[in-house]
Amino acid sequence: MLQNKIRRLVVGVVTAAASLLVVISPAAAETSAVRVIKYDTSQAQEFKAAWDEGARVWNASVRNVRLEPGTPAQIRILADNGWPRAQVSGLGRGTVWMGRTAVNDGHHIPRITAHELGHILGLPDRRTGLCVDLMSGASAGTSCKNTNPNAAEKAQVERNFAGGFQAVTPSSPDGSDWALAG
Repeated sequence: MLQNKIRRLVVGVVTAAASLLVVISPAAAETSAVRVIKYDTSQAQEFKAAWDEGARVWNASVRNVRLEPGTPAQIRILADNGWPRAQVSGLGRGTVWMGRTAVNDGHHIPRITAHELGHILGLPDRRTGLCVDLMSGASAGTSCKNTNPNAAEKAQVERNFAGGFQAVTPSSPDGSDWALAG
């Protein structure tokens, strides 16, 4: 008899505790999992607003990471007369360039910024030639104006940042997909 009462009490306590965890856990996990990455556009020259737009695209597309302007920054943004590119020094860290060559060729500037930030978020170039694929980059042609990552690209970034500061490994053995022109 006493054993039955104790058993019911233990089951009741465990059930109550589990229900509290279910109610509290998702909100707490969602809040704690967001990683804020700061970017510095002080050397972006005439492309500052375009980089802010690229950050807005990613902020509207994923939940586990947020890009914000500020210093000290994990992302350094530059402009030069070459081709746009990213040099990634780790997940969420690196340097990106807006290259005027692509701009002068007619590529969509907001697409370039969202694409290069995609590298910083752990995505490699895909060169599919499809406009729907943000990471197809210049292979989609100058007529492509899509700035949004596709579902697979969003999902990969969410996985990359699911653990907050958990590191991911580049998909190529030598890590070269983290420092591709693109």
